[in-house]
Amino acid sequence: MSAYVGSVINVSLPTITEFFNSNIATTEWIVTIYLLAISSLLLAFGRLGDLRGHKRVYSLGFILFTLGSVLCGFSSSPEMMIGFRVAQALGGAMLLSNSPAILTGNFPPEQRGQALGLQATLTYLGLTVGPSLGGWVTDQFGWPAVFFMNVPIGLIGLFFCLKYIPEDHQTSNHERFDWRGAFVFMIGLVALLYALNRGQVWGWLSTKTLVLSGSAILVLAGFVFLQKKTMNPLLDLKLFRIRAFSFTTIGALINYVSLYFIMFLMPFYLIQGREYSPTMAGLILTAQPIMMAVVAPVSGSLSDRISPRWLSTIGMVILAVGLWQLSRLDGSSSIVSIMLALGIAGFGTGMFISPNNNVLLGSAPRNRQGIASGILATARSVGMVLGVGIAGAIFTTVIARGAFASPEMNIFPAIRLSYVFCTGIALIGALISYMSGHHEKTI
Repeated sequence: MSAYVGSVINVSLPTITEFFNSNIATTEWIVTIYLLAISSLLLAFGRLGDLRGHKRVYSLGFILFTLGSVLCGFSSSPEMMIGFRVAQALGGAMLLSNSPAILTGNFPPEQRGQALGLQATLTYLGLTVGPSLGGWVTDQFGWPAVFFMNVPIGLIGLFFCLKYIPEDHQTSNHERFDWRGAFVFMIGLVALLYALNRGQVWGWLSTKTLVLSGSAILVLAGFVFLQKKTMNPLLDLKLFRIRAFSFTTIGALINYVSLYFIMFLMPFYLIQGREYSPTMAGLILTAQPIMMAVVAPVSGSLSDRISPRWLSTIGMVILAVGLWQLSRLDGSSSIVSIMLALGIAGFGTGMFISPNNNVLLGSAPRNRQGIASGILATARSVGMVLGVGIAGAIFTTVIARGAFASPEMNIFPAIRLSYVFCTGIALIGALISYMSGHHEKTI
């Protein structure tokens, strides 16, 4: 459900803009506000799960997400929908930040990789069917149906949650929630993500971008200082003393940067560069998430038997090979070669993600699983924004200042340089995965 909602709204955005007779600058906030809100709340709700019980927070997440979806469907203006998307993001953050902790807490270590791999498969399937299903639903029933579809799914999810998820074995009720830290972190991360999100529009060296990003870094630095002085911190900084935890967190961030490089750039290559229809482009792009969905559970199961470090390192190397293959695409590349390159990248991502998450979550103590889950989900959100921001900066710069007078002629050089740059990022990620060391159990 969370993956579907994250990918489907982009397809419906043009229809929503036309329905309300609005402008893109306003309706794009329907997407942006959800991203900013959910990213800034992941760590807080993961910590709340540690304190009050992951099942309790997870159940409330279904209720808020479903209610927010209903309200979005009944919105009578873009501004109203933007407000209701915040409510939807509250529920989404509760779900995303607690589900890995629930899996980690209820499966023995020898099955944890398999469980996380199956979760990754369902996420990738949601990403795969979201755009095509959302486009069809919008065409047949109108944009409100995209939100109303979440209601039965959310109610069924809530039923299964209440009936089948065991109660938490251990909660840290003696500790207090760090409201001050949560507020400071939210302000700092929202400012940073918004600066990254708007950087390519404002200009990366513009006054607004530099001031906002600089202020965000100062606020986040203040957050770290507060966490060192707080008795019950929102973010237990001692987690990052664990080599496996800190390195796998960086690895996850790099993996999502690479993944969103591909997701951002490929539509430009296929639709503007190769002049494929959106439908055909969508079909070609499914090669990557389908491969990810197939490989992730296998890799997760293997990580329960052999070293996750080697699996994640090899996966990141394969991802780098796929990115290099994508950099070789030009105006005459066949559909088979495009899908093969996407498939290689998807194979590498699927092979990396489950073992890496297995080590990240397994290296955190039991009473810090919510924090670990929140950090993992935050790494995904920040990686997404960084990937789109960096890819967009390289792509738009080459388009505007490339060797050819016509911007259309510069698309292929822009794609090539962007993917070469990202290949280097993925290779750094492979080195970090290798350096993660052995699995450590406790702080």
